[in-house]
Amino acid sequence: MHTSFLSDETYEAVILEAEKFNYDLTLQFGLLVSYCEDEREYLKSAKELITEIRGMDEYDLGEIFFDEIPDTSLLHKCLRQMELNIAEVEAIPEEKRHYEF
Repeated sequence: MHTSFLSDETYEAVILEAEKFNYDLTLQFGLLVSYCEDEREYLKSAKELITEIRGMDEYDLGEIFFDEIPDTSLLHKCLRQMELNIAEVEAIPEEKRHYEF
């Protein structure tokens, strides 16, 4: 799958929220799309990635953030917002979501 196949709501909830924080984080959630069959699987995988990132130590975070590891409290705040956004998207029936194609 490609990010262009995500609904506008999912793209904004995950990809754009990550981009507001740090482009390197955006890359992680953007790459995740290619491993998913559909949006439902992507949202599930995004939640799993959020949990995984929360548990990372400084060394592992260095594998995600290429320039400088951001303040972890701000990172966790961003991840929490992404979780809230995902919950909002999941509450929208698929047929009511907006797709580019």
